[in-house]
Amino acid sequence: MSSRAMVPKAVLTEQLRTLGVREGAVMVAHSSFRAVGPVEGGPAGLLDALGEVLGPSGTLIMPSMTGSRRLEPYDPARTPTRNMGIIAETFWRLPGVLRSDHPTSSFAARGPMAEAITAPQPVAPGHRLDSPIGRVHELDGWALLLGVGQDANTTIHLGESLADVPYRTAKWTTMLVDGRPQRVEFPEIDHCCRNFDLVDAWLDGGQQSRGTVGHATARLARSADIIAAVIPRLRRSPLLFLCQPEAGCEDCDTARQSVTAAGSAVIDSE
Repeated sequence: MSSRAMVPKAVLTEQLRTLGVREGAVMVAHSSFRAVGPVEGGPAGLLDALGEVLGPSGTLIMPSMTGSRRLEPYDPARTPTRNMGIIAETFWRLPGVLRSDHPTSSFAARGPMAEAITAPQPVAPGHRLDSPIGRVHELDGWALLLGVGQDANTTIHLGESLADVPYRTAKWTTMLVDGRPQRVEFPEIDHCCRNFDLVDAWLDGGQQSRGTVGHATARLARSADIIAAVIPRLRRSPLLFLCQPEAGCEDCDTARQSVTAAGSAVIDSE
């Protein structure tokens, strides 16, 4: 049992406002309840606090991703999240929350812009401009990190997509095709995301606010500021976010090899 004190909801709302969360905002939140809690009301209590601060004119978005290599087709009404944490898992099940239809990288949303944000999208890449995280960006939205680092910040993947990074990882899942389950393969921008931590230094000059929510370190930044920091750096150094080969990172090695393979394919076709 945790020895930390229970944080009342009134304190949570004040902490969120002090961080910079404002009524009417469109905001995607990534979270770890283990870091934030204990708080009054548990995960649902934290979600209530977020909803209170955003108000009825605000829209809260959370990842509800289920991952690749699924043997059963994704069902927005039934499929549980994978590795998203209890806050995100609680959120998509709440009344009035909509969930997008992406087979591996869905998002859930509640508020006036929820329907637009969770509208259908292409399968690949999952985090393009025409996706929930891209629509948050186009609505001048915000990214909130509650007890998690930049490696959880999906907006950075949007930056990779907009910068047209050259690496892709082969993914597959099971989807309904003409009403029948079928394995579907697709390329995705993916790697270990460890080097997303670089973004902290790029934003801490004034584009990102830091504070405490519950017991966790929290960060808040505009999507536009994240994208503005990421794109020019990736255009100068497209493999910036990949671990170096000597690091022995399997995920990043796979992504790096896709660049080599693509280059060989171009040469072979000439």
